[in-house]
Amino acid sequence: MSFQIDSIDTKILNLLMENARMPFLEIARLCGVSGAAIHQRVNKLEEAGLFKGSKYIVEERALGYNTCAYIGVHFEKGSVYSSVVEAIKEIPEVVECHYTTGTYALFLKIYAKDNHHLMEILNHQIQQISGISSTETFISLEQSIQRQVIVR
Repeated sequence: MSFQIDSIDTKILNLLMENARMPFLEIARLCGVSGAAIHQRVNKLEEAGLFKGSKYIVEERALGYNTCAYIGVHFEKGSVYSSVVEAIKEIPEVVECHYTTGTYALFLKIYAKDNHHLMEILNHQIQQISGISSTETFISLEQSIQRQVIVR
């Protein structure tokens, strides 16, 4: 059974996606309802699993991480999945790890200080993990789109 949202819930979600720190009273004013109603609706939406908390988004380049790359990972055999993922969790520069269909078993997103740092992570960490047979790296030149799923 899926949770049904109405137009006010949709507006609340879109406002919070745009600015998670927006005060409930401001959201209430924009939605034409009371602050208490917004508080109740946000709690209901969170309990229904439509969103999880809020967070600050760190600008990687401001911290000196100037290289974003995606790494396709091949396994020696499928049974190494769990152990490989556990080892990858220990590499802080890996910010996303997806188990995929298609050419690669895993697809990683990684931030490195520069290309030399990326090479060090690849050669001395990722490619040393038992069960990984090969990798292919794609350096991102620019992130053209960054957004969340559309709420309608």
